[in-house]
Amino acid sequence: MIDIKVPTVGESISEVTLLKWNKKDGEYVERDEMIAELESEKATFEVNAEQAGVIKLAGIKEGDSIKIGDLLASIDENAAKPSGNGAAASAKPIEKKEKPPKKEAAKVATEALVTTVSNDIKASPVASAIIADKKVDPQTVTPTGPAGKILKEDVLTALSSPGKKAFTGTQLNSRNVRSEKMSNLRKTISRRLVEAKNTTAMLTTFNEVDMSSIIEIRNKYKDKFKEIHGVGLGFMSFFAKACAVALAEWPSVNAYIDGDQLVYHDYADISIAVSTPRGLTVPVMRNVESMSMADVERKVAELAGKARDSKLTTEELTGGTFTITNGGVFGSLMSTPIINIPQSAILGMHKIQDRPVVVNAQVVVRPMMYLALSYDHRIIDGRESVSFLVRVKELLENPGQLLMGKDPVKTLLEL
Repeated sequence: MIDIKVPTVGESISEVTLLKWNKKDGEYVERDEMIAELESEKATFEVNAEQAGVIKLAGIKEGDSIKIGDLLASIDENAAKPSGNGAAASAKPIEKKEKPPKKEAAKVATEALVTTVSNDIKASPVASAIIADKKVDPQTVTPTGPAGKILKEDVLTALSSPGKKAFTGTQLNSRNVRSEKMSNLRKTISRRLVEAKNTTAMLTTFNEVDMSSIIEIRNKYKDKFKEIHGVGLGFMSFFAKACAVALAEWPSVNAYIDGDQLVYHDYADISIAVSTPRGLTVPVMRNVESMSMADVERKVAELAGKARDSKLTTEELTGGTFTITNGGVFGSLMSTPIINIPQSAILGMHKIQDRPVVVNAQVVVRPMMYLALSYDHRIIDGRESVSFLVRVKELLENPGQLLMGKDPVKTLLEL
């Protein structure tokens, strides 16, 4: 019998949460097959079978907190493998569905059209028929059936109460109150945000950037860029590269306080805030100053994909020197981002909005974005924070400077 225990996932982590069992008690597992998903305060990770055999799960329920080193499951490697093709042998035979009669084909097609508006929307046949007949938007109907299924009564309630929509899983005039246990990730986010507010002298400075040049470059080269590099050309690569240049020029923005020491970094490890269903994660891009635009876009796509699939490693979530967060994707026009400690500064991107601005004494409409830099005033003075943000603005409005970090004309004139 082989015991599978909760593995060590970090020096400071003593507890994890069981997110999901991937195997049932008494089921036969192959070697290296995933048996469970666990979540620490920094990331989610998988636990695999060390040997093939019959598994016996410990009495732990999904959502329970468990200590590092606790018994997770046991495997009897001497147990005989079930005859046949494993899971395929125990699976139920697939029933062949008969085609509906021709006279019902139109009705079935209509129901399919309605119930597949979204993968998250399910409805009973009668409810689907009413939705199709009355042209009801399924999103306006509050499902009360099992597993979020829309029932006939739900559609009738929506029709009789236009403009009124109850919260999901409840009815109109509900006074329901729910309690849910905080996940380890949410606990960590809560603790770190409060710690950042309480332990730093945080201020925020604002500026705005004209995005015309970047948008023009994207529109002109995005197809060719994707054809050559296999990845789309987004805004993050411009911002990451601009920040890397500005961080080299203003090193205190790229530093942090350790006791009575100031720790400076001669490289730019930029964290990017990624929102996931389980909460906010901040994976890190290493040595952005040494990356190309295509490298940055590929890394952003890779980290965002891993974050959505909960596949980020502890190493990918630690060690950043500066953070960029983009609230603009959710429609935020302006905000004051909170520092990602122990870092000393964070840049907030926001929504691009056409606004009237004065250019050469003329009022013109330009795509503008507000930028916000929150910083720790203990290490970064006002001059440095404002100058850093102005430099980022200058680089974004003149993307050609990202190539050499200087104005080509000024370089030519040795100014």
